[in-house]
Amino acid sequence: MAESPVLRRYPRLLAAALLTSALALGACGSDDSAEFSPADEELTSEPVAQAPALCRKKLEARITGSVESPAATELSGLVRSRTQRDVMWTHNDSGDRPRVLAISPRGRVLAEVAVSGADSRDWEDIAAGRDTLLIGDIGDNDAERESIVVYRIDEPRIAGGANTVKTTARAGRIDLRYPDGAHDAEALLRDPDSGAIVIVEKRMDGRSGVYVADAPKPGRPATMRRAGRLFLGRGELVTAGDVSADGTTIALRTYHHAFVWRRAEGEPVADALLRKPCQVQAEMNEGQTETIALTADGRAFYSVPEGEVPAIRRYAPRG
Repeated sequence: MAESPVLRRYPRLLAAALLTSALALGACGSDDSAEFSPADEELTSEPVAQAPALCRKKLEARITGSVESPAATELSGLVRSRTQRDVMWTHNDSGDRPRVLAISPRGRVLAEVAVSGADSRDWEDIAAGRDTLLIGDIGDNDAERESIVVYRIDEPRIAGGANTVKTTARAGRIDLRYPDGAHDAEALLRDPDSGAIVIVEKRMDGRSGVYVADAPKPGRPATMRRAGRLFLGRGELVTAGDVSADGTTIALRTYHHAFVWRRAEGEPVADALLRKPCQVQAEMNEGQTETIALTADGRAFYSVPEGEVPAIRRYAPRG
């Protein structure tokens, strides 16, 4: 399909045109997924005035504290509570027992929650609803799992106090399959409107599939649909993701960069991800990091790497 100057100028029209063209070729065995690249010079950014706040200025990283706990050995996944002030939820990667930790921005472990009814094969990310947490057992380094699991628990209420609270939460198990074979993934997102689960694949070539479970329910195994594919750049392995509590901002991170999308009211998260993102201007050489937690308004985010006594950093625009 020949590209017109109008389509080149307006990325959303271009996206629609590319998708229409791909669908038309579907009968010939073509890939029917839209693919967008932030490095593609044919796609133009949104005007600066419309860019997400995280992309308007260079970001400054400030260490807010460290997680000084033997329970925090290999943190992978981080999200801010939607209803509890200064509470963030995290968990360890493979090798730990099934549990989540509530930590403060300063790094104090507020609670240790054993997740009953769950296994911990390869927990990689965590997402939040208003009163729930979703834990993604979605890692698959060798791309051999027949299915993956997302656990849903009611978010425990954290009482103030000097001691770490130890409690238990019962998990509902959501078994999911990919429609096109096994994939490794480390980014789990929850659509704030529909409650759909969105999983973004982790690939060395940077061409990450976006998969959606539209109406996930515990006890009902489901096959996800492939919504499309995004391209953040070769070597940009997606290691975490989040949607801000107000629903306006989506972020994915790789080991050294973060990419951000503005989400329109009511727009499916998967649809927004198929537009061109902006890349934040920040030095993010923290070590091996597989976490990103947006603030409620999407104007800043927290990050914590793997390792002993890991530092928590808050990234926000300078000034």
